[in-house]
Amino acid sequence: MTKYSDLLKIVDSLRLEAPLNYNRYHPEKDEKEKLENARGRAFIHLYLKVTFGLIDFNERENYITDDGYDGGIDAYFIDQENKKLYFIQSKFRNSDQNFENKEITFEELLSMDIERIVEGEEEGENGIRYNGKIQNLIKHLQSISDLPKYKYEIILLANVKNSLQPKLNKLTGGYPVHIFNFQRIYSELVFPLVSGSYYNISELKITINVDRNSAGHRIQYYPVTKYAECTVNALFVPTIEIAKILSKYKNSILKFNPRSYLDLATGSINEKISRSITDFNTNEFALFNNGITMLSDDTVYSDKVGKKNKAEVLVTNPQIINGGQTAYTLSILYDRFLKNDTLHLFENKEVLLKIISFNVEEHETKDFEENKLKLIEQISIATNQQSPVFEADRRANDKVQIDLQRSIYDDFGLYYERKRGEFGDGIRSGYVDRSKIIDRENFIRICLASQNNPVQARAGSVANFFNKQAFDSILPDASEFRKYIFCLKGFERIAHFSSDSSNVRFNARYAITTVLSNRFENSYEISDYDNLIDSKLKDIIGNWPSFEDFLRQTEENKRYYFKEKFDIETGEKYIETNWTAYYKGRTLLSDLKNYFNF
Repeated sequence: MTKYSDLLKIVDSLRLEAPLNYNRYHPEKDEKEKLENARGRAFIHLYLKVTFGLIDFNERENYITDDGYDGGIDAYFIDQENKKLYFIQSKFRNSDQNFENKEITFEELLSMDIERIVEGEEEGENGIRYNGKIQNLIKHLQSISDLPKYKYEIILLANVKNSLQPKLNKLTGGYPVHIFNFQRIYSELVFPLVSGSYYNISELKITINVDRNSAGHRIQYYPVTKYAECTVNALFVPTIEIAKILSKYKNSILKFNPRSYLDLATGSINEKISRSITDFNTNEFALFNNGITMLSDDTVYSDKVGKKNKAEVLVTNPQIINGGQTAYTLSILYDRFLKNDTLHLFENKEVLLKIISFNVEEHETKDFEENKLKLIEQISIATNQQSPVFEADRRANDKVQIDLQRSIYDDFGLYYERKRGEFGDGIRSGYVDRSKIIDRENFIRICLASQNNPVQARAGSVANFFNKQAFDSILPDASEFRKYIFCLKGFERIAHFSSDSSNVRFNARYAITTVLSNRFENSYEISDYDNLIDSKLKDIIGNWPSFEDFLRQTEENKRYYFKEKFDIETGEKYIETNWTAYYKGRTLLSDLKNYFNF
């Protein structure tokens, strides 16, 4: 239910973006059927927003045709840049079981009248005229002068029987069909939206000024490194261009940056960047700011764009690797100025942009890709000096981190935060509860406890854990992620059981987690985790008072942690205990092994 509950929150949030006069999106609480229909339409909004970057509700609504007499087409999208026409059929299910198991029917697939509609037919074979949205689609198609160049593709937001899949092209008129079953919807629509990385732009167009008052043309250079050949373009671009880019693409354009979109907000430099835009009418910004570094697979520059004193730069698969703080602040200003109708404050202000292109098409080999990633990591480390980058940030893009994040979400519907703040958009928008976010620093402590190292888990320095050598030792790969989540869930449940036993101490949490980890079996079904954890914790914590009695008897523990003392006034003997030191001490692990037999 975890991932489906997040999907419902997202669908309802998108539904409530509708203006109040869109009554169909705002049914009364007791209108169950209308609510289900509204969620079905909002589900299509999710696909349009994530896949095509359509941020505005009204823009998305224009493409939705789902209604009576829609020719089996629930929505469409015309991609003029890539010359593709998408026809969408969607089947939203109103329970988690149906969403994962119920499949689209043969009859529903046959109901798509794509051939008739693209041929300009205004009514179905039954003689009934298509609805107004389909009529608008037909008119839109008629207005495209080069329509024969377009390729048609069908998107099915539904589960499809295995037996039907080989016949899909035939059933849908011979057009390519892309199936978004429940797994793809979770991994390719829900997760990217929650993480703010939902629109992966393949080509970015940046317009620059080339008049006498601007920096004008670029500097182009071809450095050779030990990893790869590169092309570097350096040019000044209007600050509003950068502002628009990060405002729209957020984390999707920061994949190689060690910090996420919202984590950049913690930097103290934001106010200085902001003031150099708002407090000056002239271009001091170009002097005060160190600039932005962007990676690309290819960069094309042209000053022959049919616009006076303008040039354009086309960047393929862009990623900002340095200067994210600058870009983030500009995007916040852009959003604010747009609301206040004060975009003129960006006028005449430019920022240095350095674009590093790897000329991917010339080097499409596995070795080149590995070398490229090594070079990217070195550039990231060398250039991110404007504000502190912690060791945990440097590990954010390690392969094991990416694998962990993907595996944990796929199996548990939880969000492992490899970059600080990367799920901030999802939390702020109400898409996901903060309780589903896994803090990376807490997680690595759980890993240590799971690896029979409860002392380091409790007392070690997080900064040291994320040092490259230590981190690779703790997390060489993601293969044990199910065990780590089992232990993490157990760690979070300890407080619930501790109330039943006054002798279970706060300091003992990682020790208890170590014992729990040794009772984990890979064969456990994920659906049984909660019950298994509760059962095992009840047994472990129930035995904890006896364990603490046991460890008091060993001579080494008596010497260091449980010393005999005498009351000066009464002369009575008592034991001076130092539980804080014991649970950070060298005898803890051997005591756990001896008592709990692992």
